[in-house]
Amino acid sequence: MQGQVAFITGGGRGIGRGIAEAFAAEGASVALMARSEDQLSETLRQIEAVGGRGLILKGDVTSQDDVDSAIAATETRLGPITTVVSNAGITGPYAPIAEADPDEWWRTQEVHLRGAFLTSRATFRSMRSRGGGRIIIISSRAAERGSPNISGYAVAKSSQLRFTEMLAAEGEPVGIKAFVLHPGTVDTQFTDEALNRADANQYAAGFVERLRELRKNPAAFTPMSKVTDLCIFLASGAGDELSGRYLSVDYDVPQLAQRSEQIKERDLYTLRIQTLTD
Repeated sequence: MQGQVAFITGGGRGIGRGIAEAFAAEGASVALMARSEDQLSETLRQIEAVGGRGLILKGDVTSQDDVDSAIAATETRLGPITTVVSNAGITGPYAPIAEADPDEWWRTQEVHLRGAFLTSRATFRSMRSRGGGRIIIISSRAAERGSPNISGYAVAKSSQLRFTEMLAAEGEPVGIKAFVLHPGTVDTQFTDEALNRADANQYAAGFVERLRELRKNPAAFTPMSKVTDLCIFLASGAGDELSGRYLSVDYDVPQLAQRSEQIKERDLYTLRIQTLTD
């Protein structure tokens, strides 16, 4: 990734921090956006510790002004953005639809979908003028299934899948590639938040218990390296033929890229079924 400039939302902790550190270790300059300046500063220290170059930008991904300003600052100070990782996210609300707080439910849509939209919108224009770029959106397995009591999160994540298809379709003529990823179950602060939320323990007890069991055997979590390796693979351009697809850390993505002509006409969900049955 030498010479690349990456812009990562939710880069202050968890998966966003892991991707930022991995990109920097591969030679990319990395701009990080999040609401917590302390967390951003810690990520920057980690990047600089491996000899990387970084920039921290405090802001809210649901604010157009914050996003546009962060993108402009990145391109002024680091150079044209070549790769975007839309990773900012929140947990909850955990509640039946009839009981969910409407404002909290809608806030979940704003962070995951409006945040991805604003970030992609701002960088799309710049990438288009230069002949291309890559946008990676971090989603979740919640996008695939209608489990009860997590409608806010699941709806937001499933919307990201369709949004990525639209990005890829509109980006194809101008060289912009888009991917949406399921990162597996990585042990991050998200895990702590779910374990400690009263509503999660009340309405998603099975999910919380599974996390507690995983904590007893940390090796059962998805290694951060699987997520970062996949993001580096896509950022490098090696997976461009899979633009518009929903990909998982559990897939053999390099093999899928080689088979891209066979799966070109299949939609996101058919690709998942095909991958699991092959």
